[in-house]
Amino acid sequence: MKLEIHKFTLRLKQFTLEVNADLHFARTGIFGPSGAGKTSLLESIAGLRKPNTAIISLDDRLYENTEQNYSLPVRLRKIGYVPQDDSLFPHLSVRRNLLYGSDSKTEHVTFSFDHVVSFLQITPLLDRDVRTLSRGENQRIVIARALLSAPRLLLLDEPLTALDAKLKSAILEQLRSLHDEFGIPMLYVTHDPAEAINICEEILMLESGKIASRGDPRRLLA
Repeated sequence: MKLEIHKFTLRLKQFTLEVNADLHFARTGIFGPSGAGKTSLLESIAGLRKPNTAIISLDDRLYENTEQNYSLPVRLRKIGYVPQDDSLFPHLSVRRNLLYGSDSKTEHVTFSFDHVVSFLQITPLLDRDVRTLSRGENQRIVIARALLSAPRLLLLDEPLTALDAKLKSAILEQLRSLHDEFGIPMLYVTHDPAEAINICEEILMLESGKIASRGDPRRLLA
C-alpha cells in the first residue's frame, strides 16, 4: 500500500487538522485522545468530509486534489468504512444486511460471501434478527459488510469500543489476520495503547490536529 496524504488541512471547531504523510504499512494506527481529529481524517479519506486543502491518493488512484478542484465520488473510492456509530438495518436479517453491502457487479473470489462469512465465523448468525445480536456479534457483521464491498482500503474507527476483554482479544486476532487473508490494508483509529500495540505496525500520534510523532507503537506507547 502507498497512501499519500499531502497538504491536508481541515478547519475544525477547536483547531485546524494538518497532515502530511506517506503511509506504507498494511496496518497503520491513528492514535490519540478524543477530539484530536482522528475521525475527521478518516471521513476525509473516505470522501465523507471535504478538506479545505488536500492531495490524497491510494497507489495509482487519486482521491482528492483541491488544487485541481477534483474529488473522486465516495462510491468510486472502493473504501470499506466502519464508523464508530455504525448500525445495521433493524428490519433486515443478518444475511440481508450483508448482501446489502456486497459488490454485486463483479464476482470477487477473495471477497466472496462464503469466504468473508467463514473467516469472521458468523455462519450461525446469518438468519438472526440483528436486534438480537450482542455488541461483539454486531461488530463482526459490520466488518463483514465492509469487506463484502471488495474494498481497496479498510478504515476502522474504534471498532472495539465497549467490548469486554475476551471479545476484544478474539476480534483483534481476526483484524490482525485481515491483510494476510484478503490482501487489504487498514487504517485503525484508537485511543487504547494496548489495541495499537496489538494490531498496528506503525502509528501516527495525533494531538490537537497535528502529527506529534509516528513510528513503532511498541516504542512510542510502551
